[in-house]
Amino acid sequence: MTARLLTIMGSGETSPTMIKPHRALIERVGGGPAVFLDTPVGFQENRGEIAERAGDYFRQSVGTPIETVRLDAADTFDASAALDAVRRASYVFSGPGSPTYALAQWEGTAVPGLLRDKLRDGGAVTFASAAALTLGCVTVPVYEIYKVGAEPTWLDGLDLLREASLTAAVIPHYNNAEGGTHDTRFCYLGERRLLVMESMLPAGAFVFGVDEHTGAVLDLDADTMTVVGTGVVTIRRHGSSVAYEPGSVVPLDELRSGGGIRRHDAGFLHQNEPAASPSPLLGRLSELEGVFAEAVARGDLRAAATAVLDAEDELHQWSQYTSDEVGKARLRLRAMVLRLGEQPTVGVFVETLLELRDRARAAKDFETSDLVRDRLVAAGVEVGDSKQGTTWRLLS
Repeated sequence: MTARLLTIMGSGETSPTMIKPHRALIERVGGGPAVFLDTPVGFQENRGEIAERAGDYFRQSVGTPIETVRLDAADTFDASAALDAVRRASYVFSGPGSPTYALAQWEGTAVPGLLRDKLRDGGAVTFASAAALTLGCVTVPVYEIYKVGAEPTWLDGLDLLREASLTAAVIPHYNNAEGGTHDTRFCYLGERRLLVMESMLPAGAFVFGVDEHTGAVLDLDADTMTVVGTGVVTIRRHGSSVAYEPGSVVPLDELRSGGGIRRHDAGFLHQNEPAASPSPLLGRLSELEGVFAEAVARGDLRAAATAVLDAEDELHQWSQYTSDEVGKARLRLRAMVLRLGEQPTVGVFVETLLELRDRARAAKDFETSDLVRDRLVAAGVEVGDSKQGTTWRLLS
């Protein structure tokens, strides 16, 4: 029998951080067919684009082709063929979207049973972000609470954690700090609403929190949990928690028994305080911004331009990842370009920015390429494009 693996990813499921975990999981189950179950994102107009990006990510970065499987009540497709694809798959992956939408579409279908069979007979189920919310005995209706203002409550989940003899509510995005001035930890619930919801948990249930860019790999044969990625996995009972660092291999009995509770969760991180487990992309951008600022301060435009190109390379590696982090990183890259454009115009500066422009055009990021050209023109540089390449000259 092949390995039986249930993996919970907090976010970053198609980021560079999770390439190695995906590869290792697929290898553990024999490298058989992989499917992307896109139901959680089925209501979004860009559903096809998200599926295409997931396919590119698995094919190009993970090194495994993945088939997109559509399973929605309203779709006119061959449901039997879609269910058969899930049945045959060794690796079932699902990610962003709405947990309540997914649960509504799967209700009364063969999907929950197929996923349970995978965990009983052999295979890997990897659910991230919105899909991860469905894995527990209860589910957070996150859109309804955070975006619409519904009262904090739980909905019934798939309860796939029961296959690991765990009774828990899964909360991805556990360390989210996007709110800045307001608390968005615990998948945008914040501490106040989480406390209310904790009091409504079924008897014996606990909170299974997974940070962003982090995964909890539950090996049902070895009866262990392994933490992968950059953040921590938190087991929380009645406000008290234990956090497991990356690389930890934990007996599932420790999670079942409630042992190891050592601390209370830290208070809300305000806007001017550093968040724990920052985004790998934004963390790297911060490093490069520091290098860039130091280079500008000492007048080393070559080093400053190199930092800009390194930032663009980093951003390109994350281009298949659908997240606000990529948008934030792109804005910060453009801020560096704008500042570089304010420096005295010299040959190395122009050539490096033109290289950045060429890369942006090749990636079809025309907004960035136009920005670079506009800044060069504003600095007195005429840019010409031809079949032979890009030329430039200083305007008199």
